Amino acid sequence: MNPPPSAPGFLDRLGWGDGEILPLAGDASFRRYFRVQAPGRTAILMDAPPPHEDPRPFIGIARWLTGKGFAAPTIYGEDLAEGLVLLQDFGDARMRETVDAAPESELRLYEAAVDLLIRLADHGAAEIGAYDMRVYHQEAALFTDWYCPAVGLDVDVAGYRAAWEEVLAPALDCTPVTVLRDYHAENIMLIEGSETLGLLDFQDALAGHPAYDLVSLLQDARRDVHPDLEAALLDRYRRITGAAPAFFDAYHVLGAQRNAKIVGIFTRLWRRDGKPRYPGLCPRVWTYLHRDLKHPALAPVAAWFDANVPMHLRGDPMKVTA
Repeated sequence: MNPPPSAPGFLDRLGWGDGEILPLAGDASFRRYFRVQAPGRTAILMDAPPPHEDPRPFIGIARWLTGKGFAAPTIYGEDLAEGLVLLQDFGDARMRETVDAAPESELRLYEAAVDLLIRLADHGAAEIGAYDMRVYHQEAALFTDWYCPAVGLDVDVAGYRAAWEEVLAPALDCTPVTVLRDYHAENIMLIEGSETLGLLDFQDALAGHPAYDLVSLLQDARRDVHPDLEAALLDRYRRITGAAPAFFDAYHVLGAQRNAKIVGIFTRLWRRDGKPRYPGLCPRVWTYLHRDLKHPALAPVAAWFDANVPMHLRGDPMKVTA
């Protein structure tokens, strides 16, 4: 993975011209990341090439978060025309690998991650777009647009939309908070020498329901979260915040919506973008989705799935189409 040709000049202008540019893992988007290793210091170079990517939302939310006392990467400099941003380096200690290597840390770190969301909600919403019904429908439609055709299903799209309209309406009745939208163990960093959790990958943040990021954390598409741990952390949230039953109805509704969306996105990453590792994550996401669909608040959506998606076609789209 080679850095863009403009990277050396960009780094030189910021006083990092003596740094070696080393590749880091990319993500599911067009963004790529590099570590800039200079004598006695390091930074992260984000390559978010236009027109596919726009780093301005990331920069804006990063500055909003740091202004509220949260650990988002400090922005050292940006070149918006080239899509280059130089960021603070939080190191390599992600929550995911830390918990997997030391299972005894799991409860403590997940409690800290839940508590961070509780604090984040106290600050209301940044000046960002709304997580409204239009966005919910757009996301949920990824399932019928991508997964269903991939496994050979001809489904009732109008009924799907109507079912979501019915169950999502109550979730719009909330005081909006800043929803990071991709808050999970692979986007939470453990900053060396600090108890603070570092935040990444929040460029798609919207103003919406506080249950959404809790679902993102506790129904993690990339890591199994045991139902007992999920229940314990939901109880912690309830005890600290005094959240009413309607909050937990919304938790399961937004969980189902998010998981249906993710199944669609992972299928699209395979079919459109040639990234075949993502369909293998779908069985885990289906497990979460089935758990959510059992909640009474999801009855119309559960009925749609029962009528349109046979159980034997719920899984890895690369395998169930074989």
